[in-house]
Amino acid sequence: MAQVYLSLGSNIQQRKNIRSCIAVLEECFGELTLSPVYESEAVGFAGDNFFNLVVKINTELSVGDLLVCLRKIEDDHGRIRKCERFSARTLDIDILTYDDVVGTIDGVELPRDEILKNAFVLWPMADVAADVKHPLTHKTYAHHWQAFDRSSQRLWQVEL
Repeated sequence: MAQVYLSLGSNIQQRKNIRSCIAVLEECFGELTLSPVYESEAVGFAGDNFFNLVVKINTELSVGDLLVCLRKIEDDHGRIRKCERFSARTLDIDILTYDDVVGTIDGVELPRDEILKNAFVLWPMADVAADVKHPLTHKTYAHHWQAFDRSSQRLWQVEL
């Protein structure tokens, strides 16, 4: 059984879409470990604020099969795929890590490089997996968050 960390984000009906996504993930994968939810300004475009969190799941699905499952969840939440990379989203689910796998598997780059670049991914990752080591740097997520330039991106915890 693989231990997988997912990033969830939404800036369209954020509470509704994130709550619904969590419920669907729980139906599909059982017990989840959730980080707090953070709100942040849109990055790369002018738009409504995003809600983001990290979710740990355990799955027997391969990376490719998991990706198909997650894309269906996004689609079921009204995700429009033919739009600019940086744009409004009803729901965005990214595979951050899949065990300690490194490399491109079924079209998914592991670990996802956003983990170390964006506060809205790294902070919730550090919350839910503080003592887990990043597969490439071999430093803990707590260490990476401690060293992160927090002035580069504003975000704050919110209630879901």
